[in-house]
Amino acid sequence: MITSALFFLFAGLAIACAISLVYHKNPLYSAISLVGVLISLACIYVMLAAPFIAAVQILIYAGAIMVLVVFVIMLLNLDDDKPINRLRHLYVFGGIMGVVLLAQTFFIFYAVNRAPKQAVVDTTETVGNTLSIGAGMYTEYLLPVEIVGILLLMAVVGSVMLARRLEQPQLELVVDSELEKRGEGELEDEYRIRL
Repeated sequence: MITSALFFLFAGLAIACAISLVYHKNPLYSAISLVGVLISLACIYVMLAAPFIAAVQILIYAGAIMVLVVFVIMLLNLDDDKPINRLRHLYVFGGIMGVVLLAQTFFIFYAVNRAPKQAVVDTTETVGNTLSIGAGMYTEYLLPVEIVGILLLMAVVGSVMLARRLEQPQLELVVDSELEKRGEGELEDEYRIRL
């Protein structure tokens, strides 16, 4: 009886957040409503005795993916009045943090190779258990998990670099050099390429 009431509560909350997601005109409010949908689904997964799926739902979808969605929404609404190089003083800090990240990567590689081998776990008792998945991820498969984390960080930094706004003369130079590389220099004055 109580499980049915909780299911209808969380299902109703998910439907209400989904309607709010479609209803709002402000994309930031829609993204927050989507977080509500994802959290409601995670609660339903907990009721279905799937704690790992619920944790993944919260950590990956409601956490990481929605942070990226909100980041893109905020990036598209930047003010044009602000100077382009407003974060110039952070270049040194970014370089230092990059060196620290590289040092951490080499330390983790060294620590994983020097760590003693763990005893084999009996898979008949712990298959699908959250504890066994976490133990496997952070002991035997620690290096691949760290490599995936670094690749995701590189993707985020690359997307920020690609999405940064260029001044009009810089953008025209980028377009002109790209056209010259393609051998289409005569198309520089065409109306589709003009900025």
